[in-house]
Amino acid sequence: MDLSAGLRSDARTIFSAALAAVDPAAALKRQVTRVGDRLQIAGRWIDLAQVGHISAVGAGKASAGMALAIEAILADKVPEGLVIVKDGYGQATSKIRVVEAGHPVPDARGVDAANEIIEMVRAAGPDDLVLCLLSGGGSALLSAPAEDISLADKQRATELLLRCGATIQEINAIRKHASQIKGGQLARLARPARLVSLIVSDVIGDPLDAIASGPTAPDPTTFADCLAVIDRYSLRQAMPAALITRFEAGQRGQIDETPKPGDAVFAGVQNVIVGNNREAVLAAEQKAVALGYRTLVLSEPVQGEAAQAGLAYAALCQKVAATGAPVERPACVLSGGETTVTVRGHGRGGRNQEFATAAATAIAGLPNVVILSGGTDGGDGPTDAAGAIVDGATIARGKALGLDVASFLANNDTYHYLKAVDELLITGPTLTNVMDVQVMLIG
Repeated sequence: MDLSAGLRSDARTIFSAALAAVDPAAALKRQVTRVGDRLQIAGRWIDLAQVGHISAVGAGKASAGMALAIEAILADKVPEGLVIVKDGYGQATSKIRVVEAGHPVPDARGVDAANEIIEMVRAAGPDDLVLCLLSGGGSALLSAPAEDISLADKQRATELLLRCGATIQEINAIRKHASQIKGGQLARLARPARLVSLIVSDVIGDPLDAIASGPTAPDPTTFADCLAVIDRYSLRQAMPAALITRFEAGQRGQIDETPKPGDAVFAGVQNVIVGNNREAVLAAEQKAVALGYRTLVLSEPVQGEAAQAGLAYAALCQKVAATGAPVERPACVLSGGETTVTVRGHGRGGRNQEFATAAATAIAGLPNVVILSGGTDGGDGPTDAAGAIVDGATIARGKALGLDVASFLANNDTYHYLKAVDELLITGPTLTNVMDVQVMLIG
């Protein structure tokens, strides 16, 4: 008996539970509470009666949801604020302004809004409180190029780095050193005000310096690291000359480095993770158990090339189906993390779609196995899909339509393959972002 239809429905339900657990407003309210004029943030108390002025700024796909939560908590205490979100991720706030801007390639709207944020933060005094609301996507959205870098330079650099398969850490090292605000520089601008960052993490391990390029965290990377990334991917000739010139000058000590660990600018800074991928995966596990599955949560985050990861995870599903190990059926294997795609073709797709399509080739003909891979932000690459749900009949469905899956994978055109076989995962903007979740069900 083919159980795929029921497994598909369950996979969607489990993924939805993961999303609900990292709703940005709910996540923030778990860490921020108020009793009268006393505000508690992650166990630390702030006497609001002693605070002169409060402002709320930020950027990222989840920042509008966090802004709504801050408005609810601090209703009478937030006179101004501005957060920058990806197009389609705006929400109706009352006091904190929400600006939509380009992502993953920055645009002029993001630059203008980031410059407004710089002025707000720079105006804060020693008795003031700056709340910074950060989440995944903030790197592209909070775009304030250094004085010798143009927006076109940053756009070109971003496109090159996204296409070459560079890791988010490598991309962010370059973003930080081409910016006025990233890599701890927002903390420098806010001094001497008290600064608290509330952060929804989209990076494996929750490193503060990497999420949204760490505008309020010490930056361990250097100008020399930027040049090393450029050379690692053979981009020196293609990269805008202004960036190369800046990085070389910085390496020679002619431009100030970003603030490093131990710098005095961080003395009044509190960085708090309010939501992350682990919370999403654990919520998915709880839902899977409630649905009657035996669960296995993979301890190592999924990363590396998406297609290779998809094949590896499909092999695990084959083992469970054949042997009942390392978890007995009905089984739910869960993982989270973020892969990369080295783009060699000219098609459309994203890392989750590539993961799922490659996995489908490995489970072809295998009954009662469903694999879902989805971005928790509702977006996967430059497409309207969050990812895909595939099963053992996916490849057969493609063949019936005359489609050669290998050619679609080679051209990085998994979106059009999955659309043709009707296996895209479409959620629309989820208004959060904690990387990706994989749900693998073996009936």
